Amino acid sequence: MSVDAVGTVRRGRGARKALRQTRNITMLPALKRKLPLTEPMTPDQIEKIDAASMDILENVGVQFRDDIALADWKRAGAKVVGEMVYLDRHLVRELIATIPETFTYHARDPSKSLPFGRDHGMFIPMTGAPFLRDLDDVRRNPTLDDLANFHKLSHMLPAIHSSAHHIVEPYDHPISQRHLRITYSSMKHSDKTFMGMTTSPKNAEDVIEMCAILFGDDYIDTHPVVTGNCNGNSPLVWDETMLGALRAFCKRNQPILCSPFVLGGANTPASVPATVAQLNAEALSALAYTQVVRKGCPAIYGHYLSTVSMKSGAPMAGTPEISLMNFMIGQMARFYGVPWRTSNTLGGAKTFDAQAGYESAMTMNAVLMAGAHYMWHSAGWNEAGMHCSTAKFVVDAEMCEMGYRMAEGVNWTDFDAAMAAVPDVGPGGHYLGHPHTLENFQKAFFMPEMFDNNSIEQWQSEGGVEINERALKKARAMLNEYEEPKLDAGVNEALLDYIARREREIPAVDALNQDH
Repeated sequence: MSVDAVGTVRRGRGARKALRQTRNITMLPALKRKLPLTEPMTPDQIEKIDAASMDILENVGVQFRDDIALADWKRAGAKVVGEMVYLDRHLVRELIATIPETFTYHARDPSKSLPFGRDHGMFIPMTGAPFLRDLDDVRRNPTLDDLANFHKLSHMLPAIHSSAHHIVEPYDHPISQRHLRITYSSMKHSDKTFMGMTTSPKNAEDVIEMCAILFGDDYIDTHPVVTGNCNGNSPLVWDETMLGALRAFCKRNQPILCSPFVLGGANTPASVPATVAQLNAEALSALAYTQVVRKGCPAIYGHYLSTVSMKSGAPMAGTPEISLMNFMIGQMARFYGVPWRTSNTLGGAKTFDAQAGYESAMTMNAVLMAGAHYMWHSAGWNEAGMHCSTAKFVVDAEMCEMGYRMAEGVNWTDFDAAMAAVPDVGPGGHYLGHPHTLENFQKAFFMPEMFDNNSIEQWQSEGGVEINERALKKARAMLNEYEEPKLDAGVNEALLDYIARREREIPAVDALNQDH
């Protein structure tokens, strides 16, 4: 028995089983983009957005509803009036200049650690769904077992780089203690990097303590291992809950997403460039604050971005303005030299239908061409995030594989060998039996597993199975083949002991009785 990864014991029987598996579950490396980026703004327009954002920070101000943050800002030299913080542009620029442009995410399995920033990006599944569509395509409340299944699928799907955290909300566990079980599930069922709950400052501290048990207390102070998220209340408000969670992550040198929650036209002006200017000001204010907490700690320019239907007030996905704003936000993040997050494969459809596919494809192409680094909600998101679809989760992951292949750019390595086949075949021939084709057909052109490209006669003879059913069949097969990347027994015991102690200390409050 030998240890080959943090908190992991590799057993001989399991290793042999993995070798026997036919399905390739090897995680793809971090995506290294080689395609040109889509940049619709001129340098003058970038400066215009920057100037407008700095004017907001200096003259309109940002509300920090947190006494500790207000005191921190006073010490940093900002103008503070009540809960309003007015940030001088020179102070903002000085602070965000200390955010690392690149770093490495360290996973439990070191072979799954990921370079991050500049040309390198990663795909992360959706989180936060209060419902799921399960293996029978039934929409219902999720459980811890459902969450575990999504963590297992995340572990096995090659283009998914993270097990995230609460992909779905486990309603069979008290909400006040839920973050502990969610974090443990992320750690237990996958050895990829993961996310940490920031639903309260204390919950964030629990996540960090569990990371210290898994990786080592000293290790996490110098190695990013987990990602937190700090959502802003647009327009121009950061609250005590999010700021306290931000501090818990930053103090231990763990990356935090500074994410304004944008509903374009509802909590921003009804204008694409003006929305980006406000969002940019909100993101910069939180990014700057991370460096007040701990200079040099990693932080990520974030946002949740949607536009609002003026017919119903409902958030929309896949609209052209969302794509345009992603292009612009990518330009702004590069202007400041910080990595950035966006949302991927978003769908507003109620089932996994054509609408869901069109919206997701529209979003993914824009996200890839915008140069995003942390591509969150990359699998499962539908019904504006109200449910995670098991079928869509699997298909989205394959879409990420296709997007990954596209963003890698054109492969020229075998150009000369391929061209040598042309005179061999000559006019009127075919390449199907040529040695170069036989050697390269599997890697030359991506062959989707979830999309049916056979003739209608063959499709009908095989039962006329549509993509939703094919995806659910694949999900069941993957879960049957899943092999847990076992935690070291001592680490596992320490994590369970911590959870048990904290559950004794935290009153068990369910979702119906919790005071929001």
